[in-house]
Amino acid sequence: MHDTPAPAFPRIRVRGTARERGVQYGARARPQVHSARDGYERSFAEQGLSWPEAVAFARRHLPAVTTAYPELVEEMAGIAEGAGLPFEDIFTINCRTEILWWAQTDGPAPADAAHGPAEAPAGRGPGECTSFALAPHRTADGVTLVAQNWDWLVHGVDSVVLLEVEREGGPNFVTLVEAGLLAKTTLNAHGVGIALNTLISSRDNGSPGIPFHVLIRALADCRHVHDAVGILAEHRRASSGNYLVGATGGAILDIECLPGGPEGVLPVVAENGVLTHTNHFLSALPAGRGHDLAVRAMPDSYVRLGRIRDLVPGPEPVTLDVLDAALRDHTDAPSSICCHPDERSAPASRWTTVMSVVMDLEQRALHLSEGNPCATPRLRVDYADLLREPTGPTDRTVPVRTRTRPQHAAQT
Repeated sequence: MHDTPAPAFPRIRVRGTARERGVQYGARARPQVHSARDGYERSFAEQGLSWPEAVAFARRHLPAVTTAYPELVEEMAGIAEGAGLPFEDIFTINCRTEILWWAQTDGPAPADAAHGPAEAPAGRGPGECTSFALAPHRTADGVTLVAQNWDWLVHGVDSVVLLEVEREGGPNFVTLVEAGLLAKTTLNAHGVGIALNTLISSRDNGSPGIPFHVLIRALADCRHVHDAVGILAEHRRASSGNYLVGATGGAILDIECLPGGPEGVLPVVAENGVLTHTNHFLSALPAGRGHDLAVRAMPDSYVRLGRIRDLVPGPEPVTLDVLDAALRDHTDAPSSICCHPDERSAPASRWTTVMSVVMDLEQRALHLSEGNPCATPRLRVDYADLLREPTGPTDRTVPVRTRTRPQHAAQT
């Protein structure tokens, strides 16, 4: 392991209101935001979708986001202003997951459909992520770790920034993210860490709802792991996705989600302090809720899951060196845990490991490889000061559920 005062990914610190933070973010990451926007125009075109068509598709999700998260609409408007782009361009790249899956379906849902067609076939899609979490008794240093290799389109490498957010109305957080997007892999001042995996089901048909990356940003407000379940269940989701969440003290939980309402929120509990996930559903999908399309869209997911399960758990608590070796694994390359471009794919559809990170939740530190971990050293980035636990109340609240007895329950 190596320590460094500053990673090569641009580090961008923002503060102020949602609009002010967005303007600062867009202005300071302007080249990266434009790179992301132009890269997605090429990727969408590779799927047969023009940029105006992508913008029109994204627009169907805007009413749901405006109602549920108006401050995030302000944040995106600020990003657009700072980057010198139309708001619709920034909103469109924040819907990139939904657009890429919709572009591969034969029967996208109409914009006003509440549920859309029951089935949506998928072609081969870009893989995204191998992730895991370990409770303190499974780690050599006795800390909670949340980790992932983020595998994505090659053009994403040029647009990644390390965004550092200071705010009054919620916990500070840091996120490794494509510039212009609201959030991706995240660690906040409450010691909550969030890793992600793309999922796709036959219900991913373009129905309106809250996009995947908007939900990730909403999760940055979590104080506890169970808060994430409430956030994900509160509003209609536009797409499938997997959210692996951990917190200081050892709480870890994986949350698989289908598009739609709370019936599609599928928590997966840890086994002996370990969670692992790739890009297929581990839960049995509820009857009538479609089926997993990973066998067609991301067939490499199954070998990667088997490998990370072989490499991470063990009889002894694991060290960072052991985890680094697991994240550099090339079994079944090029679509391995450490992923490299597959020359059989079209240039705009090739993917690679954009970054690899192990988040130490107690120490508020990132152990970060900027690119393929087989080729770049893992550097420690310390956020103990920025992510110090807040001492007072914050304005931003998350859904709090009280336990109530169903009205039909028997009285005892």
